[in-house]
Amino acid sequence: MSHSTFQRFPLSRRRLLKASATGALALPFVARQSRAAGALKPVSMTLDWIYEGPNLGFLVAHDQGYYRDAGLDVTIVAGKGSANTAQLIANKAAQIGFADGYAVSIGVGKGMNIKTIGSVYRGNPSAIMVKATSGIKSPKDLEGKTVAMVASSGQFQQWPAFVKGAGLDVSKINLVNLTPPSLGPALIDGKVDAIGGYVQSYVPIIEIRGKSPTRSFWFSDYGVNVVSNGIIAHNDLIKSDPEMLRAFVPASIKGFIYARQHPDEAAATVKKYSPTIDPAIIKREFEVSWKTWVTPNTKGKPLGWGSDADWTSAISVLKQYGGVTAPLTTKELYTNDFVPNGAEYVPPQPA
Repeated sequence: MSHSTFQRFPLSRRRLLKASATGALALPFVARQSRAAGALKPVSMTLDWIYEGPNLGFLVAHDQGYYRDAGLDVTIVAGKGSANTAQLIANKAAQIGFADGYAVSIGVGKGMNIKTIGSVYRGNPSAIMVKATSGIKSPKDLEGKTVAMVASSGQFQQWPAFVKGAGLDVSKINLVNLTPPSLGPALIDGKVDAIGGYVQSYVPIIEIRGKSPTRSFWFSDYGVNVVSNGIIAHNDLIKSDPEMLRAFVPASIKGFIYARQHPDEAAATVKKYSPTIDPAIIKREFEVSWKTWVTPNTKGKPLGWGSDADWTSAISVLKQYGGVTAPLTTKELYTNDFVPNGAEYVPPQPA
């Protein structure tokens, strides 16, 4: 669920990424709980992006002491986008990452020896977003309108699939390219009728700062099914230290579940890491991202559990629209070997 070039908090972002680049951005406070005995195993992790709503489960897991209880001393640094995080894991510059399944799959198709070991956001976070007051009440209403996207984005790659699934006449839609920071303001100011992007990246800003209620047409509702952010690792680490991963993944999932149960506390935790953020926006980002926790194929399963059907669909989208020509199998892309069992790991189910 990375939005690798969307800049919301410039000062915080520069500080975080500069520290991340030097390896200096470790977690700034000590977890409240500690392991009774035994040395903690050092673990390095790189997020998909800056500290924010969709990745706050890892920060909460650290703050609640879940990693320490699992025998791990986890250092978490901010990322620079899913593609960059995938490359770091492929190069063994970090042990564990959090990255978008679409970007990871493209990387595997190019020869990266990495795999998703815990599928957190199992649905597609991409959507076309409009103002709720715009009168655009269905994708068909986009015909005759201007839609803005980032030409290098996953949404742009998936746009033809959405057009097909929604039954649109693309010749009647004016598609324009904007930079990521320009998308939200362009919609708020009425310069475009709609924007395409990750919902959690734009809706909170538009609704809270722009004071404009929104309506979203999710790509997944029109047959564009790809798997989003998950926990990733190098295949060599999967073979050499599976016990560490069996400790890390459940502790992380516990962090996301706890955050879902205590969203205000979770947003306050993120502010400890990035004091300039607006907790209301962080909380809204997290709330919006919940829609991608459960897909029809993962209902009733623990958070982190991946569906072969969902990954098969993702491969299909990649080959048709993502420019991937290498043969891919779901076994190459993900595993459920490290996902915990138990009712306490199953997230709330959609109605």
